[in-house]
Amino acid sequence: MQKPSIPKGTRDFSPEEMAKRNYIFDTIRSVFRLYGFKQIETPAMENLSTLMGKYGEEGDKLLFKILNSGDFLSEVSDEELMNRNPVKLTNKICEKGLRYDLTVPFARFVVMHRNEITFPFKRFQIQPVWRADRPQKGRYREFYQCDADMIGSDSLLNEIELIQIMDEVYRRFGIRVCIKINNRKILSGIAEMIGEAEKITDITVAIDKLDKIGLEKVNEELASKGISETAIAKLQPIILLSGSNREKLAVLKNVLKNSETGMKGILEIETILDKNDLIPIDSILELDLTLARGLNYYTGAIFEVKALDVEIGSITGGGRYDNLTGVFGLPDVSGIGISFGADRIFDVLNQLDLYPEDSTQQTQVLFINFGEKEENFILPVLNRLRNAGVRAEIYPEAAKLKKQMGYADNNKIPFVVLAGESEIETGELTLKNMLTGEQQSVKVEDLYSMEWLSTQNE
Repeated sequence: MQKPSIPKGTRDFSPEEMAKRNYIFDTIRSVFRLYGFKQIETPAMENLSTLMGKYGEEGDKLLFKILNSGDFLSEVSDEELMNRNPVKLTNKICEKGLRYDLTVPFARFVVMHRNEITFPFKRFQIQPVWRADRPQKGRYREFYQCDADMIGSDSLLNEIELIQIMDEVYRRFGIRVCIKINNRKILSGIAEMIGEAEKITDITVAIDKLDKIGLEKVNEELASKGISETAIAKLQPIILLSGSNREKLAVLKNVLKNSETGMKGILEIETILDKNDLIPIDSILELDLTLARGLNYYTGAIFEVKALDVEIGSITGGGRYDNLTGVFGLPDVSGIGISFGADRIFDVLNQLDLYPEDSTQQTQVLFINFGEKEENFILPVLNRLRNAGVRAEIYPEAAKLKKQMGYADNNKIPFVVLAGESEIETGELTLKNMLTGEQQSVKVEDLYSMEWLSTQNE
């Protein structure tokens, strides 16, 4: 008999892990709401026509495609099967795919519901996405994204707010981070300046990998894409530019003085830095010219967040996209968004042991079950405690006391109430603190107002 298993790059989450994950989702959700974002959801699967071509060639390869239901080969000839052309075959046997991110489905949502939406529209979405990637540490095939997007406004105040949101979320988590910022207009200006304007996508995809594969491999990739040696040489000082944000901008102003697009990007970054100085953040904000966010749809400011105390990929990313809804028939709508990678944040919080003690929200009090008569006495008491917001349960059967106490221990339940025949007669219940082992007698009425309940319930 085959042992049960799950697909590589996916995970099960235990109740304890789910409590931690809910702490992450609840924290991010509360910050999004603080800034006026409203929640939506979209289906797990979208039409492939919605998804294909939106993430570049690399992204298209990583889309999970869903076979048409029924006889999915009915439209395919033997000749087409023998030719084994994956693109042509996919078009005939798959109409749907699992969503790769939440941004493209959001753009589709905006276009479909544009008559019901008030612009600018601020939405957030917390749902899983799927990528047919090679699983490795911190990279999964199924993972949650927590996105906030603002569409219908090209004001740079939106960029400022998203920086504040990222800073506030990580402040609440207690994670020290660096928020890296760049601008696709600056990257376009650089491509123009080195004489390779039409190769902007190849250049950004390659230099985005600098962290992962190093300078030599980036240069090899650039050469393999047909970028001249001269252009690659001109690119080196820009890729390796150092100093403060303002110093980097001063150098760039000189390098890109003849590029109208590049100068626009510099002005946008300067405005963001100036406004950010008015409301200082805890996080480090760093202009990083190697930051390219390999996705094709970004057109302005781009962001990425790195944890400072843990070796892991980016834990948040995003940027401005001025024409994403255009592909769905709604041109000239500017948008900007960020995406928190909940699974990577989960790993960071675990490694740094930063979960608050009460984040697990487990049962606070267990009533021991001695039999039917005692059950009938306990049920109304249990009901009243739950109505008061206390997380309480009764063991479902009159098992041996050792077994019931073991259940409380294994589930980290801090208090146990024993209400046997003699306790019921005297109206005095036994309350045991499972952490200290101390026992005390308490009247039933006192149970509802006891301090241990209020402190546990905060």
